[in-house]
Amino acid sequence: LKKIDENFISFGDKFPAPASRDNIYPVIDNTEWTSSFWTGMLHLAYEFTGNGKYLDAASVNLGSFKRRVETRDHTATHDLGFLYTLSCVANYKLTGNETAKNTALSAADLLIERYHEKARIIQAWGDLDNPEERGRMIIDCLMNLPLLYWTSKITGNKKYFEIAYEHALMSAGYLVRDDFSCFHTYYMDVQSGEPKYGKTNQGYSDTSCWARGQAWAIYGFTLSYGYTENRLFLDTAVKMADYFLRHLPEDLICYWDLSLSEGSEERDSSAAAIACCGLTELSKYMADNVSMMSLYSKAASAITGSLIKNYTTEKLRSSNGILMHSVYSKPANEGVDECVIWGDYFYFEMLVRSLMEWNSYW
Repeated sequence: LKKIDENFISFGDKFPAPASRDNIYPVIDNTEWTSSFWTGMLHLAYEFTGNGKYLDAASVNLGSFKRRVETRDHTATHDLGFLYTLSCVANYKLTGNETAKNTALSAADLLIERYHEKARIIQAWGDLDNPEERGRMIIDCLMNLPLLYWTSKITGNKKYFEIAYEHALMSAGYLVRDDFSCFHTYYMDVQSGEPKYGKTNQGYSDTSCWARGQAWAIYGFTLSYGYTENRLFLDTAVKMADYFLRHLPEDLICYWDLSLSEGSEERDSSAAAIACCGLTELSKYMADNVSMMSLYSKAASAITGSLIKNYTTEKLRSSNGILMHSVYSKPANEGVDECVIWGDYFYFEMLVRSLMEWNSYW
């Protein structure tokens, strides 16, 4: 909360860049896929404290989200789900703001434009006819689907639900390997609907398991189960959680790729924070198995404890970030051993979850 107090004054109507530089976030306009993580933190701060200053700061952000969707500014991405769930959907859930609701509904319409009917997937990035990106789905998109599930509920139109559901099924079928590790990305033939091949973008190799992707999957499949009640999604989340937990080092904070072992490679504290939220959500559906409920709840608590002890910027007076030692993209040498704004968000979400009964924005 102290960091947020400092930042919303300096950020104003701007946003932190996705990753820090020397643990300080540059301030940018609302153009990145990560903008809403800052707005989401403001919503969490408001909900936890009841202090209207955080809601006022979040409301300042909403104008740029409205303009962005109206002008289609940097919207050629599946990350519309991230962008509009933590900004406009969260704001509507907290305040009943009709403008926020309608902005989120407009974003959902842009998101389903990226759906390839024969392939039954939402294309991740770029123009739909871009040969390098055409037919590419990525594991992260599971976290974008709640925008569509929510839109279907609000509008009564089943098409949004059906698109999200089909994409989740295809993710389980092709992004998840037999050992319940995952590909980062997978290509489908959009003309025939046939599968092509898996490939990494930010992982160590095409056959390795990118840690943040595995964390997105744990949380994302659990969320899809909550909306659809298809047991496939819950079982997949369970097995992917088990894989994640089996590949943690001694202090429980994963390396940036789960195929890496003790050595000089960087950790990704942001993946750990995402996994904590996913494990906590997963434990809610384990009422028929008390030992598994306890396993996932205790694992989330232990990982969070390790983050609290050794991975925050508490002693870095100059940093405007919260969670250190994350990795944005090691292959691109971007945001390596830095703060990343989604890491800060999910760390805060986990802390809020541990201290109050939280009504999910997802």
